[in-house]
This record gives sequence, structure tokens and C-alpha cells, in this order.
Amino acid sequence: MNKKRLIIIGAGGVGNVALRKSARMEDIYEEILLASRTKAKCDAIAKEAGPVPVSTAQVDADDVEALVALIKSFRADVLLNVALPYQDLSIMEACLQTGVHYIDTANYEPPDVAHFEYSYQWAFQDRFKEAGLTALLGSGFDPGVTNVFTAYAAKHYFDEMHYLDIVDCNAGDHGKSFATNFNPEINIREITQNGRYFSEENWITTDPLEIHQSVDYPRIGAKESYLLFHEELESLVKHYPTLKRARFWMTFSEAYITHLRVLEDIGMTSIEPVTFQGMQIQPLQFLKAVLPEPSSLGPNYKGQTSIGCQMRGIKDNKERTCYIFNNCSHQMAYQDTKAQAVSYTTGVPAALGASLVARGIWNRAGVNNMEQFDPDPFLEELGPLGLPWEVVVDGKLAFGL
Repeated sequence: MNKKRLIIIGAGGVGNVALRKSARMEDIYEEILLASRTKAKCDAIAKEAGPVPVSTAQVDADDVEALVALIKSFRADVLLNVALPYQDLSIMEACLQTGVHYIDTANYEPPDVAHFEYSYQWAFQDRFKEAGLTALLGSGFDPGVTNVFTAYAAKHYFDEMHYLDIVDCNAGDHGKSFATNFNPEINIREITQNGRYFSEENWITTDPLEIHQSVDYPRIGAKESYLLFHEELESLVKHYPTLKRARFWMTFSEAYITHLRVLEDIGMTSIEPVTFQGMQIQPLQFLKAVLPEPSSLGPNYKGQTSIGCQMRGIKDNKERTCYIFNNCSHQMAYQDTKAQAVSYTTGVPAALGASLVARGIWNRAGVNNMEQFDPDPFLEELGPLGLPWEVVVDGKLAFGL
């Protein structure tokens, strides 16, 4: 295989992990370019990465012309987008104009509306297909690995899947009174919007954090978990029409919920602009500026995350349950990539998805979600890359790495 040239856009916590992991793939990549709005952040990450050569650049990911010029000058084959979800469409457009495969970790979200869905990106389907380019959407953990876990279960353990619950627990402690584990602006927008889940061919809308229940997580125990809408539900319901119900759950501590509600009550989570000293500012963007940078949480983070898919359906005319999950240690993640586990569990699958596209192992022209590809090659490499996974079928361990 001819070695490829990879561009990574975004130098936050996830970009750090994706760059470090990709730069160890010397059998795949000839050179990697890490670019973001702040070149100094790229330089700090790049100097510790290798053995694949890494160069850096400054770019405004909202500027299609600037992106096109950068992609052309680097002669990229593949682009991994770990910038802000607001920038997905401009980066996809630049990839189309330069003939480059596209991978991201989160679906597009309009800057002025706390709402996300795949329609904006699925609209690029015909253009990517006609160009013979692969666009891979949501190659993080959730979305991402959770889509692949679902596809793997559908392939190997079910004739029909009927019920899906994606469960996400962070049982770690970073020692801060209040901090978000990824971009505060995106994280808080996600949590404070209405919940939504699929049931009996309908989408049911709930108030933010209205529905919650205790969920038992492997090697962690019972944690209160809150129903949210997450974008992988939209694509999984589309691609697995036998699903009767699909939901997404995430844990939050009482202290986190209390802080969030106070911030909401005083208007600090609002995305509606306000006038301050003659300037228009978004309260949530100001809040982001004063909260701890997620990439700074790693050194003191203890504990682990647990994310997986709980499924129920039919195999050989008998009811079957299946639970596929990964537990990831914050300390291990920091030792490997100087990142906490939330960045790690997104950055590792991002690097893996990009590498599968780069090698042509996942190769389908058009705009694709993770579950549309064969899950086996991805999961064969996920464990060795740092995220081992386990399968429990009908209450018994069926597979574990």
C-alpha cells in the first residue's frame, strides 16, 4: 500500500489523542498535518508525536477557500475533522473541492440553534458519491464505537434487534468543582436541550434531563443516568428498521446537575446574544472561557469510563440479550496520550476510522455512518489500539479482550 497523507483539523483534547495515535501508524502514513485556529496548540502536540513526520499550520475552519488552499498545498489524501461541529459543512465542502476523503466525530450543529441532526450532512450524499469519495460520519465513541457495537451485534448475535439502550458513564474524578469533559459549549448545549428517544415508530420528546434511572455499569456499579438525545440514535433507527425502541443514557453527578441548573437559572447557558460593554456576546461562550479547559483535566483524573450498548432481540426464534461495552481508565489514557479518558475514547476511534478509510478497508463512495460498514475490521483493531471491549450474551461473557 502506498502511504497516505493525513490532515487533522482541530487541536483540542480529541485532536491531541487522534494525532498521537495516527503518528504511530508509520505503515499507513507518510506525513501528517495538524491544523487549527491556534498554531501554537498544534505545535505543542506535534513536538511530542511520532514517528510519522508531523507538520502544523494555522487555518480558520469556517473559511472554505483557506481550507482548500491548505489541503492542496499539503497534497492530502484523507482529512480527519475534530474541530467544532459548527464547521463540519465547510470542511466537507473543502474535501469535495479537493478530492479528499472525509472523517468526523460529531454531526453538524448550527451555531445559533441548540439542535443537531444528520440531515445537513446526509444532503452531501450525491456529491460525495459522484466524486467517488468516502465521507465517514461520527467516528468517535458515541457516536462511533456505539454504532459499530450495534452493527456487530446485529451481524453476529441477532436475527432481529428490537431494543437498544446506549449507556455512557464517567465514574472519574478530576478534582474540580465543575468542569466539562469535552468542549464546554458543545457539552452544555447537548445537555440542556430537550431529550428525545425512539419508541414504536415515533420520536418522543422530553424536557431536559426529565427522565432518569439507575443503571448498573460493569466494575463501577449503579449510577443515576439521564435520558438525552444523541445523534447515533437517528442513524441507527434508520439503518435497523426492526428496532422498536432506542434510547441514550448518560451519567451526571448531583454536584454537576446542581451547578448546571444554577447556571441555567441565571442565564449563563444561553446562546442568545446579550449586550455587554457595547459588545454582543453569547453567555455560553463566555462561560466556556472561564471553565477549565477539558484537555487540562488529565493529570489528576482518577477512575474510569464505561460506555456500551445494551440490546434485546431475537435469535433462532428465541429472545436474546447482548451487552457490548468498553471500560477505559483515565490514568491509562493519560499515560498513553496525556489526555483524560473522555478525549481518549473519542480520539482513538477517530484515528482508527481514518486509518480504515486511508487503507481502503472501509471504502464506499457517499456519506456513510459507522454502522454501514463491516464492523469486524474496526473491532479487530480497537482493542490493540487501546480500547478493549467485551460482549455479554444472555448474562454470560461471550468475548473479552
